[in-house]
Amino acid sequence: MKYKMYDEMMEQPDSLRKTFESELSTMNEVSELVKKADKIYLIGCGSSISTCYSVRDALRMSTALNIEVFSGYEFYYNKFLQEGENSIAIFTSQSGETADTLSSLRRANEYGIHTVSISNEPESSMIKEAKTPIVTRCETETAILGTKTYVTQIACLYQILFAASDYENKDVLLSQLQEIPDIIEELLKTTEEDYKELAEQYKDEEIFYVLGSGPNFGLSFKVAMTMLMEGAIKHACPLYSAEFRHGLIERAEKDVPMIIFDCDFESDEITRKTIDFSNNLEAKVIVLNLKDFADVDKLLSPLIFVVPLEWFVYYLAHFNGEDPGATRHIGKVRY
Repeated sequence: MKYKMYDEMMEQPDSLRKTFESELSTMNEVSELVKKADKIYLIGCGSSISTCYSVRDALRMSTALNIEVFSGYEFYYNKFLQEGENSIAIFTSQSGETADTLSSLRRANEYGIHTVSISNEPESSMIKEAKTPIVTRCETETAILGTKTYVTQIACLYQILFAASDYENKDVLLSQLQEIPDIIEELLKTTEEDYKELAEQYKDEEIFYVLGSGPNFGLSFKVAMTMLMEGAIKHACPLYSAEFRHGLIERAEKDVPMIIFDCDFESDEITRKTIDFSNNLEAKVIVLNLKDFADVDKLLSPLIFVVPLEWFVYYLAHFNGEDPGATRHIGKVRY
């Protein structure tokens, strides 16, 4: 049986291609504004804030950009904003109507901050009200956990912010970013069966810990919060892998499932200690190594790792009789 999420996963490569074809010139304009700003705010919720976390940490590992991430109402209620400050605020939302994020966009507009919205709905409030709108060209997305809107959002953020950065390898990174649609297209074909089998092995597990370093913490957040919990209806917890020994080390034991990302970042020296310790305890450790999937700049790894894990969550839900794109409670909550 195929669920709607299947079609939306398969649409990811073309969604990326169409977004870059349509929006690259606008992204380049935003990059020029970023170069002149003293501070960059990234604001989002759910899958959208996970893209912000990934890009923030990728930039902090490689550039001098002054960048902060907030969830919608954290930005709205904070008292740090100043009238006329030289900053730029980039808001991410699949629907363009996320109440928290939209309220923050309006607050930023009140303060005279240059606002940019990245959203998938061209007629949405956030696209209409931002000073610079960027529309991801995915067509409507139905599956709650976010596939094509996730990859297009994060790709837009990488393009905008790395083009404005002083990262020494940014030309290579940006060139590889243009190749991501082809890479994802191939990964969708080559990783399905392995991760379907893995999902069948793990279908009866009730909790997963997801650990990553650098930009892969943002992916850990997405996988735990909006893929495993929302899509597969499993308990899950995201962590920076270096935080393993502050808490999780006391819960890691035989047969506890852990998904861990390893990109050979400097900080992944600690990640590998976590992997070794967990293997010695006979925990159920799923390690994803970037070198096994693609030859790209390590900072782009969230765009690579997400594909096999989409298959994992898709089939994990299926083997438990769940539609991975459906919701039980989210649509009933308004605030």
